[in-house]
Order: sequence, then structure tokens, then C-alpha cells
Amino acid sequence: MTGYEDKHITKPVWRDVPTSFAEFKHTIASRHQKECLITQRGKVSAEPSEISNSSIDAHPDSEEEERQGLAKYWAIITTGAGLFSDGYINNSISSVSTCFSKIYGKKYTESHAIQNVSSIVFVGTVVGQLVFGYLSDHYSRKFSMLFGTSMLIVFTILCSGAWGKGTSGTEPGGLFAALTAWRFFLGIAIGSEYSSGSPAAAEASNLLPAGKRNRWFIWFTNFTIDSGFVVGAFVPLVLLWICKEDHLTPVWRISIGLGAIPPISLFFLRLKFKESKNFEKTKFTKGLPYWRIIKFYWFRTAMISIIWFLYDFSSYAFGTYSSIIIGLVLPEDASIYQNFGWNVVFNLFYIPGSFLGAYSADYFGPRLTLAVGLVIQSAIGYGLAGGLDHLKQHIGGFVVMYGIFMTLGEFSAGDNAGCIASKISATPVRGTLYGIAAMIGKVGAFVGSYVFPSIIRKYGLSAPYYVSSSLCIFSAFISYFFLPDLDQEAMNREDERFLEYLRSSGYDMSQMGIYNGDEETTKVEMVNDSEDSDINNKIDHTLTVEER
Repeated sequence: MTGYEDKHITKPVWRDVPTSFAEFKHTIASRHQKECLITQRGKVSAEPSEISNSSIDAHPDSEEEERQGLAKYWAIITTGAGLFSDGYINNSISSVSTCFSKIYGKKYTESHAIQNVSSIVFVGTVVGQLVFGYLSDHYSRKFSMLFGTSMLIVFTILCSGAWGKGTSGTEPGGLFAALTAWRFFLGIAIGSEYSSGSPAAAEASNLLPAGKRNRWFIWFTNFTIDSGFVVGAFVPLVLLWICKEDHLTPVWRISIGLGAIPPISLFFLRLKFKESKNFEKTKFTKGLPYWRIIKFYWFRTAMISIIWFLYDFSSYAFGTYSSIIIGLVLPEDASIYQNFGWNVVFNLFYIPGSFLGAYSADYFGPRLTLAVGLVIQSAIGYGLAGGLDHLKQHIGGFVVMYGIFMTLGEFSAGDNAGCIASKISATPVRGTLYGIAAMIGKVGAFVGSYVFPSIIRKYGLSAPYYVSSSLCIFSAFISYFFLPDLDQEAMNREDERFLEYLRSSGYDMSQMGIYNGDEETTKVEMVNDSEDSDINNKIDHTLTVEER
């Protein structure tokens, strides 16, 4: 090892912070050659990885070889697809909010309910990300996912049937209070998908051939969320066509209730999920060594958390109030059909950015995709803010410009914040650290959804775009200079380095994985994915333990 490559052992606290110009040049300026797949042609194996115990027996009647090949992808689908509910629930509330404005008028628009109903879910999500992050690392990914999915089903149904004392067709009574309470617990369930489902999806994607890992993880995490956004905007429009403008109560109730269908289907798929070998053999059996984890991961976790905070601050706030924003741009006599219809168009722009960003994350690396995408997004945002007065007179032009602005956000931070967070930590602590980063992101979503109405009322509709564009520049700077190497073998390498660090720091390695007290040594076998990887296919860590 060079002095830089063994820094995780010699200086673990500062391993991500360059302390000299030579180290800066070595670790930052030249890292693109490793991260860009197009510069690695012939060096990265295209052979499929071995099947791990993460697979799901989705097609028991098929031939064994075919079943194993498809099982790798079913594992990613089953673990990551739960985030569809996050997108659906958070975006459908925008149309629900519009319905409340029409049904209850100033009793809703001039009350704290307009902020509480939308924002409280983020508070619950923060709690869920922390709690389920601990459960997924300390107990199992499967238990956490099943528990969270069950909560998601129950509280989605309760939100759909929310009722309070004095609630009627014209009087809200205790409706808003009841809906706020149920959405808090719904947020906890959503949080479980981030800190248990997403880490499991990352581990499943790492079993795919090098060059395909990032895209599959993104397709079934962020792309799934964006699909939820689109469906969450389209369903209320369809229900409005069916129920008509004079019957908005069934529109909002059914819109919320239909969100329980995807997690019901997902629950049965997850019953067949099996933990990965790496997780079973490296998880901490007697509690997490928090101080060691903090020293090893504090800097990179802080950097990705800041990026995620700033992204969610803008993205979720724009999504939550998209119907309201369009309502400010549309003529005063515009119908609710136009409002809902343009909201669907609004959200369709998420899809191309998220889909193409997944490919870019593989070919150019998630870090470079994130930085470049954010810079381009900021340029569009400044142009949108400056030309807003003109664009308001042309709703089609406004939606196109806004859509490009949002699709670039998905191409960059939307796709890659979660992807990076899943790669920068080792398997035994991935759920906890991913949950912390996602939690801080959701704090940004909560803050953004709470302050955006005030910003719009006080400074006008252009102000949020100036703010968001400026934050994009700051996030791009952090991602380019302060994130670690994120090539195709980053997860495998991080597992190895974390175990080396624990051993060198004197940690009792018998507290990790499957320990056999009758033997003097326990081997933790880390099964990697590609035969031609720079890291050996199997990393055998001999963990010396004291005999019981």
C-alpha cells in the first residue's frame, strides 16, 4: 500500500480529507479515470456475478440456471420498489391539497393545516429512517422491510378514511388534525424503505456485472420514486374525470387509498427475500461500535448528507406545491381540470432525467454525473427565475422550462445522492449510515415544504428558483471535491477496508458475523461479483478470536 492507500488504517479520522497538494492530486484530480466506465473498456469484467443468498425464488418452475439469473434482478426489484409509495404519497398530497382548497376554502388555505398536512410526513420519515436503520443493521433487512411495509399499508388506509369531530362536506372539523396524525405514522413507514430496503437493494445490485450496478440500483430506487410522483399526479386527474368537480371528497380519499395497493403486493414478494451472505457474515452481533464508526465515516457521511438535504429542500417542496405553483401561473378562471392536467405534465419531466441519469452514473460515475448535472440545472434555474414574468404569460413555455429544471435535478442529485450514500459505507453499517444521510435529506424536504409558501408569498414565485439554483452550485462543489472514489468496485473495497480498520483498532472481531466458539478462528468470506475484478473474488478475512 502507498501512504494514501493505507490512510484508513494510519489516519482513519482524516482518511477522506487531503492533507497535502500531492494527496489532493492523487485522490481527487486523477480519480475520474477509475470512475468513468468508458475509460475502463477491457479492464472491467462484463461477466455476470455469482448468485448470492439475496436471491428470490420468483419462478420455481423454471430451469435452475434461468431462475438463478433472474433472481438477481428480482432481489433489487423487491427491495427497492417500496419507494414507489414515497413518490406517490408525497405527490398525491399536492392534488389533495388543491381539493381541500376548493372544498374548505380559507378554512384550509389560511390555516396551518396547509403546511402541517404536507410537511408532517417528513417528520415521521426522519424517525423511521433512524429507527429502521438500526433495526436493519442490528437484526435483519427482511424483518425491517416487512414491518415497514405492514405499517405503510395500515396507515395509508387510515389516511384515506381520516375523519374528525364535526367533519362534513363543508366543515373540516377535526379532519386536518386526524390526517396530520396518520400521515406522521405513514412517514415512519416510508422511512423504513430508505434505511432497510435501499441498503438491501444496493447489496443486491453489487452482485450484477460491473458496469450495470449503478443503473439497476437507481432504476429501483429513485426512478421508482419518480414513477410514484407521476402516478400520484395522474390518479387524481382520472378520479376527477370520473367524480366531476362537484364531488372532490371521493377524489382525494380514493387517491390516498389507492396508495395501499403497491405495498400489499410488495409484502408478499418480500416474504421470500433472503439476506445476503455478506450481511449475515459481517453484521455486528453485540451492538454497533459507534465511536469507531463515527471516526471512520464522519466526513463522507456529512458531505453526502448536506447534498441530500439541499436536493430534497428544493425537489420535495416543488413537488408538494406543484399544483399551487401552477395555480399561480394559470389564469384565475382556469378550471381544476387544467390544474391537475398540467400537474401531470409537470411530473412527467422527472422520468427522462431519472432514467438517463442511471446510465450516466455507470458510464461516467455517480460523482461526476452529480456535479455536472447540478451545474447545468443551476443555469436553467437562473434563466427560469429571470424570465418568469414572460413565461407566466405562456403556460406551455413555463412548464417546459420548469420540467427541464426538474429533470436535471433527477439526472444529478435525485439519482446519485442515494446511489452514493449506498456505496460509501460498509455492509455492516450501511443501513444506519444510509438512514442518517436520508434522514438529513428528509429534514431538508420538511424545511423546504414549510418555508416555500412563505418565500412565494413574500418574495414572489421567482425567489425559490434563485434559491434552488444557488444551492445547486454549492452542492456541485461539494460533490466534486469532497466525495470519495466511487468506481464499480467501491462497495467491495469499502467492506475490506472497514474490516481492516476494525482489526487494526483492536476491535473484538468475534462480535461480527457467524461465530463458532469451538474454533480459534472464524473466517468471514466476502463474495465479490466479477471474476476479473481488481479485488479478489473472495476476500477471506481471518478474524482471530479468544476461545470462549
